[in-house]
Amino acid sequence: MKQILILLLALILVACAATEDPETPVSMNTRVIPTSTWLPPTPIPSITPSITRTAEIPCDPLAVDFCITEGHFLLQRPIQPPGNDQVDPTYRYASTANGTRDPHHGVEFPNPSGTAVHAAAEGMVVFAGPDKEAIYAPWGNFYGNLVVIEHDHDLYTLYAHLSKIDVRGGQKVFAGDKIGEVGRTGGAIGSHLHFEVRRGEAEDYFATLNPELWLIPAKDENNSLSGTMMISVVDKEDNLIKNVNFTIGFYSDPSQAPIKIYYATPYSSDMLTGEENTALSELSAGHYRIVVETNGHIIERWVDVESGKLTQVVFIVK
Repeated sequence: MKQILILLLALILVACAATEDPETPVSMNTRVIPTSTWLPPTPIPSITPSITRTAEIPCDPLAVDFCITEGHFLLQRPIQPPGNDQVDPTYRYASTANGTRDPHHGVEFPNPSGTAVHAAAEGMVVFAGPDKEAIYAPWGNFYGNLVVIEHDHDLYTLYAHLSKIDVRGGQKVFAGDKIGEVGRTGGAIGSHLHFEVRRGEAEDYFATLNPELWLIPAKDENNSLSGTMMISVVDKEDNLIKNVNFTIGFYSDPSQAPIKIYYATPYSSDMLTGEENTALSELSAGHYRIVVETNGHIIERWVDVESGKLTQVVFIVK
């Protein structure tokens, strides 16, 4: 009995020594962590970055050389290919054809008589017929055969000098509907479509806007959408300056000679009622150098034009 007790005591001492001995072999499948140093596992941080959306800051043309925006090209061109859908550059909106004509309240699309004319947007025909009375202009029979369409956004479009009218007053039309044909009625000089955009009141002859800032850009010779440029020249109080001349050069490479020169005609003084001195559409995408001459000052600036976009430029003369 005594021998059995001695043997049990010896086994207990050997087991305790093995537990406390740091050199005691440990099974490869067992990880021993001292109780006094154990800590819960640290969570693994997410690798998905947090995204904070910020409001897009609109471009300020008073603070930078130019801004490129989507514009407000809401209107389809009233002449469709194969007809000539390009604006006549010799008699642009608010110009006077080098002082030979009255300030122009619209733009012209030279085309042969009989060329189809289409509604620029969905709307309601408010007038269709000869303008015998002085309702839409200060003079009777000024527009000849005329169609006036009311659209959303308080916009009206006018289609003048038509040889034929295909709609009637009170009729609803959709963009692209044929509403008449080009002619030379009224005070027209040659066969063309006279096209106007008015805002507020259709019968207000002086409520016009530059159609080139509202018409969807036409395609250029490369079958790409052309760009549009809007230029303002203001004083330090942000008022439009009246006496301004523009020379605009188009460059594929600014280090080379210009491909084309535009002598942009500023709006006549009595039509400086909007935000700009002039606007040009149907421009090829690329680099442009603008030279402004006003009151003895000459200012130059490089700007870019992008396909289907509006380039807004503001010059401040102090």
